[in-house]
Amino acid sequence: MQIPLDYYRILGLPTQSTPEQLQQAHRDRVLQLPRREYSEIAIASRREILDEAYTTLSDPALREAYEVNTTRSQSVSNLGEGKPPVQTGIGLLEVADHQVIGALLLLQELGEYELVLQVGIPLLPKKSFHPDSSGESEIVHADTALTLALAYLELGREYWQQGHYESAAESLEAGQALLLKEGLFAGVRGEIKTDLYKLRPYRVLELLALPLEHLTDRRKGLQILRDMLQERGGIDGTGDDLSGLTIDDFLRFIQQLRDYLTAEEQQVLFEGEARRPSAVATYLAVYALLARGFANCQPDLIRRSKPLLIRLAKRQDVHLEQAISALLLGQTEQASRALELSREYEAIVFIREHSQGSPDLLPGLCLYTEQWLRQDVFPHFRDLVGCKMTLKDYFSNPQVQQYLEELPQEAADRGDEWEVMGVSPLRTSFDRPVDRPMPMDRSMDRPVERLGGRVRPELRNTAPQDTPIPQRLPSPPRNTSSNLLLAGENHGSPDRPSDRLSDPSRSRRRTSAQRHSARSSTRSDRSASSLKLKPLFFVGITGVLFLGSLIFVGINVAQWFAPPTPTASPGVPP
Repeated sequence: MQIPLDYYRILGLPTQSTPEQLQQAHRDRVLQLPRREYSEIAIASRREILDEAYTTLSDPALREAYEVNTTRSQSVSNLGEGKPPVQTGIGLLEVADHQVIGALLLLQELGEYELVLQVGIPLLPKKSFHPDSSGESEIVHADTALTLALAYLELGREYWQQGHYESAAESLEAGQALLLKEGLFAGVRGEIKTDLYKLRPYRVLELLALPLEHLTDRRKGLQILRDMLQERGGIDGTGDDLSGLTIDDFLRFIQQLRDYLTAEEQQVLFEGEARRPSAVATYLAVYALLARGFANCQPDLIRRSKPLLIRLAKRQDVHLEQAISALLLGQTEQASRALELSREYEAIVFIREHSQGSPDLLPGLCLYTEQWLRQDVFPHFRDLVGCKMTLKDYFSNPQVQQYLEELPQEAADRGDEWEVMGVSPLRTSFDRPVDRPMPMDRSMDRPVERLGGRVRPELRNTAPQDTPIPQRLPSPPRNTSSNLLLAGENHGSPDRPSDRLSDPSRSRRRTSAQRHSARSSTRSDRSASSLKLKPLFFVGITGVLFLGSLIFVGINVAQWFAPPTPTASPGVPP
């Protein structure tokens, strides 16, 4: 049988190698034994071919004859029937039947995995590689199956490194299926299975990045993702899906994956995951419902986000999202109540800045909602990137108007919907500084590392016990201009509208209360000033009295020491 090999490649030497180099290469190749799973028959067959190569090339006459007689062709016919020739760039080596397994093993070591599959697959069913006995034939058959499986494994890893993840998976699955069929080498099967598990995140990204028309492949990617989520126990679960991704790695993977999913795919996926329950999945489901409901003029989807927000509000501040949800449902009172509870100070400053001259904050909230959806929400949905939907278009839609008219009136002041444990409403004015809480962790806003190319996920099989819960997904747009930030610190501005969303009468009442408070403050300042003048008055009076006493005493002392004035006697002229 002819095998696409030559003696120089077997020893790993160039054609101009010296006898010393031949001897050293032969010794090294003999000492480099194959994997321990191979039988002694395969090792002996490999050693026999190595010895023949060294014997031929070490003898000058045999070497010259070999170089003259060796067929060096750039193409060789495939051993299978009806297959086109394959460009090899190497010569052909005639080997005996009992040397076939050794030749396959040498091809495997040289990295010629495709040639191993090309030569070995047609021979595998024959089970007649060794002419001596049936027992040895079965052993050689097992060695051949092992060589083919390892060729599939290494070929799959090459595809992996090149970024062809589905091709890598197909090669690995072929090797696994071969060994399962033969019932051989459980350890090698486990090695292939491990690589398949680690490959799953890459496959999901590759499949979901395909055009939307590839429905079958995209569904396959979603199914692989669901299998991973099931094994992990959810997005923020602590289970082990054998992918090597830690909890933080998986959160970044999910954040990156969102850009390849449509709004409907995210809604279905994350609403299901939110039932585990999962805080991260609940956030993602809320954003999918808000985005899809607004972009497609489906207020029923927006209404479905309210119970999810209520669930989240029990442990975190999501009042800004609640205000946006209520606004899109035309429930301005609920939007007012939610906004006054929000601790998103920068957002409140933005809303107040853009509500100048209005009795409430609805104009600023409307502008904020449009910018937030357009800049930070829509870009994370494949089918909504660049969506230009406005609130005017949304509320002018007949279906939206009909739904909102038929929507039952819900109480806007239900504290159990909007209150957060341990969180009190913000003050309605900036008459005094308000202690700001520490900034919340926005772990889902961190940049996502690309799982592609030659970069592999961190190989860790253990996950921390405490699952980090990101406080918010894509943050609403923040106006970072200095004038807005300074405005937020201008706590006593008389021209600044109130923080609360309210009707004009309530605004007038608050204005009167503020004037009353100002008059009271003035009276208090006057009283304080008068109290500060009283001690100075007493000190002045005491000083004057003390100075008068000194003057009186001084006069008396001066009169005491003065000489007596002569007086005239009667009858004596002066």
